[in-house]
Amino acid sequence: MNHCVKMYDYHVWANKTIFNRLKELPEHLYNQEIQSVFPSISKLMAHIYKVDFGWFNILKGQEMSEAMTDSFRIEAEAETKSLTELEAMYDSLAARFKAYIVAHPNLENDVVLHNPYAGVLHTRYSEFVIQVANHGTYHRGNLSAMLRQLGHSSVMTEYGLFMHLPHESSTSAVTAHG
Repeated sequence: MNHCVKMYDYHVWANKTIFNRLKELPEHLYNQEIQSVFPSISKLMAHIYKVDFGWFNILKGQEMSEAMTDSFRIEAEAETKSLTELEAMYDSLAARFKAYIVAHPNLENDVVLHNPYAGVLHTRYSEFVIQVANHGTYHRGNLSAMLRQLGHSSVMTEYGLFMHLPHESSTSAVTAHG
């Protein structure tokens, strides 16, 4: 399997693991205001969705400035959704994203990214996918801290765990201890 595709599979598995954990918790926690990195878990989850959405559009050839504008609109929409509604939106996006990268002729091809904040970057399509996975990992860490702050444990979503899981059961979650 292509390493880039495997990293995306990890990202999807980790997000599904988080969705499953959040569904185990009291429903009110999803929108509860908190003094943390994000003002609520729902806003954090909408942010992860927004960034995945934006990078998917960039990968498909949309200019970054346009993708960012569209992603802010989609974030506002995502913030109004329940956990299960956002999960359905995420599942749909993840399926389209995965199908696109699997069908891509060569993710290692060079591409020029025009970042409105950082300037021009000569990179590869595969780097977009790595960015998505890395961004998700960063914010799943934020989520774990937020859950602890609210008095609940998170779940392990480390890549090391994902590597040990058989492909068929990669949607199962392991509760983090400690």
